[in-house]
Amino acid sequence: MNSQHLDWTLWRSFLAILRQGSLSGAARALNVAHPTMRRHLDELEAIIGTALFVRSPSGLMPTALANELRGPAQAMEAAAEALVRSASAEAGDVAGTVRITASEIMGVEVLPPYLSAIKMANARLDFEVVVTNKVQDLVRRDADIAIRMTRPIQSDLVARKVGETRLGVYAHRDWLAAHEVPASLEALVRSRQLVGYDRSDPSILRGLAARGVNATAADFCFRSDSDLAQLAAIRAAIGVGFCQIKIADRDPNLRRILADLEFGLEIWLVAHRSNLSTARVRVVFDALARALQHYGSPSTS
Repeated sequence: MNSQHLDWTLWRSFLAILRQGSLSGAARALNVAHPTMRRHLDELEAIIGTALFVRSPSGLMPTALANELRGPAQAMEAAAEALVRSASAEAGDVAGTVRITASEIMGVEVLPPYLSAIKMANARLDFEVVVTNKVQDLVRRDADIAIRMTRPIQSDLVARKVGETRLGVYAHRDWLAAHEVPASLEALVRSRQLVGYDRSDPSILRGLAARGVNATAADFCFRSDSDLAQLAAIRAAIGVGFCQIKIADRDPNLRRILADLEFGLEIWLVAHRSNLSTARVRVVFDALARALQHYGSPSTS
């Protein structure tokens, strides 16, 4: 296969089939006809010279080659999206699209008011926000700016620590009316009233272990890998859990328990070095840095 066959349309369909597991699902995801999706797959397999998927009772299963091609195809996807963003305005204009990635909690509970203020000051800006706890690859241009809770290590990235958010243990007042408040973190874990992760987030376990308390997912009364789902469970009085103090303090129904138990998460603002030469990215980066410094400052709690 040579470069003349690198038709992005075919590879976009390939990624859709990988993600959806069927031609019909991929067609719906891209809003194209089912025969079109079939044609794209047939054409791509003819170019490559081998099958990329095999049929199974659960749908189309990727071959080993398809899984190997996933990464390069995703890199093409990120490059295509970055190209569209770059073409959305002149490099020197504070206009066009800026793509931002942030964790679930930061993206939903913290970021929107700051983007609103930036939008009011720069009416020609648009935002794409990727809300995920997965680390997006800024080197590959999956996003222009990232808000991360750990320091990045890639040398091509500009990383600025803008503050630290503090976490405490909170319960809804309805939960407090029905339960006795545990006297210690260990007692809380043993009571099986703690909201926590399901499979993918061991950070709670590390935090507990650092305080001499061993636990497993089975010790949590509500388990989810979504931080937003965990916060919703606390607000619904299903159990008690860790929450950013500044977020919990907005809700008059939430009460802090075990007040001496507190830990911090660093807040890092990150961008690829080359992106900061683009006016729209620089303006958003600097504005978010100021806003998050305020949010991460103890004096604003």
